[in-house]
Amino acid sequence: MFPSVTVSFNLAPNVSLSQATLSISQMQKRLGTPSTLQGFYAGTLQAYQQSLGTEPVLIVTALLAVYIVLGILYESLVHPLTIISTLPSASVGAMLALMLFKQDLNIISIIGIVLLIGIVKKNAIMMIDFALQVEREEGKRPIEAIFEACMLRFRPILMTTMAALLGALPLALGTGTGYELRRPLGITIVGGLILSQLLTLYTTPVVYLEFDRLRLRLQGKTVRHPSPAPEAA
Repeated sequence: MFPSVTVSFNLAPNVSLSQATLSISQMQKRLGTPSTLQGFYAGTLQAYQQSLGTEPVLIVTALLAVYIVLGILYESLVHPLTIISTLPSASVGAMLALMLFKQDLNIISIIGIVLLIGIVKKNAIMMIDFALQVEREEGKRPIEAIFEACMLRFRPILMTTMAALLGALPLALGTGTGYELRRPLGITIVGGLILSQLLTLYTTPVVYLEFDRLRLRLQGKTVRHPSPAPEAA
């Protein structure tokens, strides 16, 4: 029984959805719209706002699921945290790549960040899984085990990362029909993989040893991790 009007608009060059939303809100305040006038967004902008509202819940739920599965796998509350510690670098790399190529943080970009949670943590899994196996079967100290894991698992880690990165390059560089939808996904994956690959190879062993010290400290034990002796040529 009430009149309604639908107003459609397109984005100007180099203007994001968040900037458009802010401009519309500021315009409504300047015009002094009456309280009887009700407005809401529809279409892509509505989906964008809904995705931003549920994004924290989505990421926290994904991290919680990863933590539970890894905790059951390793029968530990500490080692899953070591694996999850690799994820911030991937998120930072994804955001930097989006900023570098002037892409918006939209629904597709958020999907790419969620995909990175599953792709990036395999670096830490490959190292920690091998280190724990060496500790249990050969009785080596944690620093010796993680050092051997870094040396022996470097090539498969690099191979799997390059396979995922090269697979995402066509999405990031491709053109044609619908490339605007695919490009943010590819840029997110490529940027996250590059930065996480550079950092996690160094941070994962450090976090692993620090959590091992914390575990022993909570058990009332003291431990020292001297540097592994170089092997004789």
